[in-house]
Amino acid sequence: MNKTAVQAVSTTERSSLIRLSLGRGVLAIGWALAFAVVSDTLGVVAVALLVAYPLIDAVSSLIDYQEMPDGPERRVTALNGALSAVVAVALGIAGAVGGVGAVLGVFGAWAVVSGAAQLVVGLRRRGPVFGKQWPTLISGGLSFLVGLTYLAQAAGDSPSLHVLSVYATGGGVFFLAQAALLAWKSRQSAGTN
Repeated sequence: MNKTAVQAVSTTERSSLIRLSLGRGVLAIGWALAFAVVSDTLGVVAVALLVAYPLIDAVSSLIDYQEMPDGPERRVTALNGALSAVVAVALGIAGAVGGVGAVLGVFGAWAVVSGAAQLVVGLRRRGPVFGKQWPTLISGGLSFLVGLTYLAQAAGDSPSLHVLSVYATGGGVFFLAQAALLAWKSRQSAGTN
């Protein structure tokens, strides 16, 4: 493949990732706002939102998977998407019959595993096409650590679902930051060609 073809593929991949990161960021922040309003109880709307959040991640992973070249990060992305779909079902069950502690435990376990996956993908994507991936790496690391705290809270005396809105807001901000950095890198690359 010649240099022009590689640049075109890189530009296409970067544009797709910009749109995906922007969409995920906006959806996460919107979800956080909606969940903050209903998270006092595990009513139907709260459980539906709990199921929707990992489904957003599953669909996003599928889109990212389709745009990615074959390699280890593609397999990690596929695994993360499948895990998110399973977590959506688990959150629905936990919300319907398990209570707040069960929901927080499932969400915490998912945050740990998906944070680790995000770290792997961020490390693998580092380079000239996608940049240093700092927002992705920080977000993945924080997701891992916050997930551990959710697991501890789930086993405690008074678990609360309010923390999930904070988690989603933070994730949304990091996705928006990643989109902005990718757009900036794209403009820089276009200026040097």
